[in-house]
Amino acid sequence: MTKHVSKFLVVAGLSVLALLVLALLPLFASAQRLPQSQTEIDLSFAPLVREASPAVVNVFTERMVSNRVSPMEQMFFGNAIPKQRRQNSLGSGVIVGSDGVIVTNNHVIEGADTYRVVLSDRREYPAELVLADERTDLAVLKIDTEGAVLPVLPYADTRAAQVGDLVLAIGNPFGVGQTVTSGIISATARTDVGISDYAFFLQTDAAVNPGNSGGALVNTKGELVGVNTAIFSRSGGSNGIGFAIPAEMVKRVVDAAMNEGTFVRPWLGLAAQSVSYDIAKAQGLDRPVGVMVTEVYDDGPADEAGLRRGDLITAIDGREVFDEKGLKFLAAVRSPGEEASLTVLRGGKTQNMGVTVAPPPGASEADVVLLEGRTAFSGARVVELSPRLAEENGLDPFQKGSGIYVYSVMRRSIARNFFRPGDIVRSVNGVQTKTVDELKSALNEGASSWDIEIERNGRVVRGTVRL
Repeated sequence: MTKHVSKFLVVAGLSVLALLVLALLPLFASAQRLPQSQTEIDLSFAPLVREASPAVVNVFTERMVSNRVSPMEQMFFGNAIPKQRRQNSLGSGVIVGSDGVIVTNNHVIEGADTYRVVLSDRREYPAELVLADERTDLAVLKIDTEGAVLPVLPYADTRAAQVGDLVLAIGNPFGVGQTVTSGIISATARTDVGISDYAFFLQTDAAVNPGNSGGALVNTKGELVGVNTAIFSRSGGSNGIGFAIPAEMVKRVVDAAMNEGTFVRPWLGLAAQSVSYDIAKAQGLDRPVGVMVTEVYDDGPADEAGLRRGDLITAIDGREVFDEKGLKFLAAVRSPGEEASLTVLRGGKTQNMGVTVAPPPGASEADVVLLEGRTAFSGARVVELSPRLAEENGLDPFQKGSGIYVYSVMRRSIARNFFRPGDIVRSVNGVQTKTVDELKSALNEGASSWDIEIERNGRVVRGTVRL
């Protein structure tokens, strides 16, 4: 009897175990399983590629460069060697306007004299440069389609992009022809890449190589997630670490190019530093997040909104920030005059503050003046130091004191003996120079010597200049 009972319990136990396994099979199957049908086996990105790839183009540029001729070649060949030669380069671009508006990287077209766009169906068009912006590394081209409507890639909402999202990179690596690679978004909001001043890159492991620059990073909806810009590589080839400019910045630059003809970067009028673990603890935070306001520009947007030194900005428009670059990027995707919402921690309490972004004030590169006459500054191109000039040239808009910025110096000029581009003229003959007119007045063309104080590479230099 005991034997039969034991046998019954074993069989019953096995039956229960079998039922349990059968019950759990769907869970295992949902985690990992073989294709269950021919339809699943045939799943492919091909329909997505057919839809998206016609909107990705090749961008060819050409410029004339001087030939370097050695004395030996000059002796043997003389004038037979041309003084200049044509230099060609290749990149990719994305059609974002059906009437022929194309976006690419600034470094793809930089220094070129002519531009040519080749569509995926081999149609070729000469292109006109509408806007080139070095600091975002974006450029906008326009081609005359003669009425033809081109395929475009719609912009994705990159605020919704998440690590792990599937993406395709489409471009022309190494000039081999249009190529599609797949991967995922490996990271978002990369700011410490060192590629541009407005860094907030999407990182991807989709293979990106030289020639992919300016091409498209596309999501599974066939939308433009970003413009492929750079790779991290010691060999020059893909190591699975590529970076793309998010579509929200691309759209902002393209809209500015087509509607305004220039891209004016909005300005918050503040300086900030990242929050360390110690600062986070002191502020009662459970982790380091946000940036601490260290400077507020008088009468700037942040000042008018009521921000002050010591405020901790944890988010802008609901998106967390971790450094000043991220803060600048999220402000720059708005147009001047629009309001950004800052989440601010002050005195242990969180509050939302609206800041109306605006262009930085003061003189710009357009106000550069060439100084002439017989003075120490003859041949120097100068402009008044201002937040706007600082933003345009990557300077510190909060540096102490005022002065005149030496923008450039002409070759074979008097000024070339004494000054370098980037010098800041603080005073001449004891007179503080805040404007170009004050500098001209202090120079006194009849003089032959001048006591000058300049700031060069962060150091103050004083001396007497004589002609």
